[in-house]
Amino acid sequence: MNPVKYLVLALPFVVASCGGGSEIGSSGPFEVVTYEANDAGLATESPLEGGASVEFGDCVNRDFPQAIVSMSPTATEMLFAMGAGEQVIAVDNYSYWPPEAPVVEDLAGWNPNVEAIAAFEPDLVILSDSGIQQELELIGVEVYVAAAAVVLEDVFDQMLEIGEITCQRVGARAAVADMREKIAELLNGINLPENPLTYYHELDDTLYSVTSGTFVGHIYSLAGLVNIADLADKDGSSWGYPQLTQEFVLEADPDIIFFADAECCGQSVETITSRPGWSELKAVRNGNVIEIDNDVSSRWGPRLVDFLSTVSAAVSTVKAG
Repeated sequence: MNPVKYLVLALPFVVASCGGGSEIGSSGPFEVVTYEANDAGLATESPLEGGASVEFGDCVNRDFPQAIVSMSPTATEMLFAMGAGEQVIAVDNYSYWPPEAPVVEDLAGWNPNVEAIAAFEPDLVILSDSGIQQELELIGVEVYVAAAAVVLEDVFDQMLEIGEITCQRVGARAAVADMREKIAELLNGINLPENPLTYYHELDDTLYSVTSGTFVGHIYSLAGLVNIADLADKDGSSWGYPQLTQEFVLEADPDIIFFADAECCGQSVETITSRPGWSELKAVRNGNVIEIDNDVSSRWGPRLVDFLSTVSAAVSTVKAG
């Protein structure tokens, strides 16, 4: 067996928002090491003198994060899905999935506090954006920015990167393979009608929506659906999140309505169908008003499969006309 040299990703990362690309720094405690690996990519032997070996996960004789603070709900789900849960010591107040995640209510996900994070003495912090990245790095804390996915491949790339830096390469590969298989099965099982179906995705009761340029919209596109909100943000001035009007929705007359504002705004099939004029919409007349879990649809982690399952079931059983 030939020694395999793995570049263990150094931090900080600057993850590109499109295409899954990334720029990787070269400093920090995670170094390039050479070790023997079996066919599964799992380190089994130490090449160091004297035969001393320190093993963890996929790694032998290299530093690895043992005290991770996740300030990204999506990254939290990824960490536990790949088997890195025991390395996670704290997560933000929105990371309440899976149930065993160590949620700390004082760790505010929307307005993260450097001092509050540093108090846990983490050796790796995962952020959802780069807002406090520099401040953390200035006090010696390693940071990985889990940038929002734009297309499906971004999800897989990010899971594999996190698996690499946490020494959970095998677990990450397995989680990605499982997602790929399930997503392919769902997409292949969709029975689309001859004429494309249109949809409206409702974020809140003030009619904010998403376009196909967002990750959520991208998933709907994979399922073969046409987004009515695309026409409302043709110039991109709403960054993919336009606020529609009652008149716009009524004129577009979508085949399906997906609403993700049940928890935030008390919306339901009943409240939506009872809006003035909405009873005449095709989606309402044909019973195609579908509730979507906002957390599941707004995150790009392992539960993306659940979101796509809901969408594919709706598309396959939709009553058109």
